[in-house]
Amino acid sequence: MAATPPRQTMVERCPSCERETDHEVSLELRTESTKAENVRYSREPYRITRCLRCDERRSQRMNNA
Repeated sequence: MAATPPRQTMVERCPSCERETDHEVSLELRTESTKAENVRYSREPYRITRCLRCDERRSQRMNNA
């Protein structure tokens, strides 16, 4: 069983609602490589947000190396 990542609620600007709204915020590790030999080295952190008013979801890569 995989552990559920912790989530926080923060007030942020929602481009869909065009106002400051509560957002559920979490971090997620995503695998970016499709090659089996590189999978273990290709995980990158992403910031995931979900507007609690309109349910719009967005993700942003946290490491641009």
